[in-house]
Amino acid sequence: MMERVQLTDDLSFSRVIHGCWRLADWGYSAEQLLSLIEFCFERGITTFDHADIYGNYTCEARFGDALALKPSLRGQIEIVTKCGIKLPSKYGMKLYDTSKDHIIASVEQSLRNFRTDYIDVLLIHRPDPFMNPEEVAEAFLKLRQDGKVRYFGVSNFKRSQLSMLESYLPFPLVTNQIEVSAYRLENIGDGTVDLCLEKRMPPMVWSPLAGGAVFSAEDDRAVRLRAALEQVRQELGAKTIDEVLYAWLLVHPARMMPIVGSGKRERIDLAVRALTLSLSREQWFAVLQSSMGHDVP
Repeated sequence: MMERVQLTDDLSFSRVIHGCWRLADWGYSAEQLLSLIEFCFERGITTFDHADIYGNYTCEARFGDALALKPSLRGQIEIVTKCGIKLPSKYGMKLYDTSKDHIIASVEQSLRNFRTDYIDVLLIHRPDPFMNPEEVAEAFLKLRQDGKVRYFGVSNFKRSQLSMLESYLPFPLVTNQIEVSAYRLENIGDGTVDLCLEKRMPPMVWSPLAGGAVFSAEDDRAVRLRAALEQVRQELGAKTIDEVLYAWLLVHPARMMPIVGSGKRERIDLAVRALTLSLSREQWFAVLQSSMGHDVP
């Protein structure tokens, strides 16, 4: 049975989240995409991660077309989407826009794309160096009061950036979507994960397999890491080191929620199987230290 992570009294996510960043590349028809959503749902994956810009502004609508084939699914899943990035294809240059008007307009478009009347969680996609937190707060309050967004969070925010924005809000943010993997440790070492623990804020984790670098890179870190993962795989009786990479995140006290960004059923099942694995403290540190290339201080 899929573990669930409680974010608020009335909102929980599936421990494994399905990511739709590359949805446009999968070439699925609406019927095929619905079949994939149902495949996830049957395994207890009910949380789906999106952004307005994914697929050059096309992925949300594709997902909405699939949901329209079975409207009853909407009330059984959680939709997360993001805004705040503008792409050159639509705006002539890449920039960030966290103005009140843009946030509200982006949500209105997302609602049309998904063919729904509410978003479960809206995230600001990237820290905006030109952010006016008062405007962000005004946008969040209006969207919440209008029933268009239930809860809010951020993505890729560092400790000071998250705390700054939250200080302008009358309610807490519910998650920070960050990059963490055994190959990429920055957010573990710089206090970003620590803040999630402090605030009891379970983080969503993107690129949990480091975008495949663990398997394909030939740098010293990747070579060391593969060897350590293989050792742990054998000790646990896991089928692949992919499962060990997921399990390394899942066992962390921060209640990390890895995002599986694949349209392949076997790749999704790998992440689900990882829920049955439990690394010992010694195994967890063996993986960590292989990535660092030295013992902990």
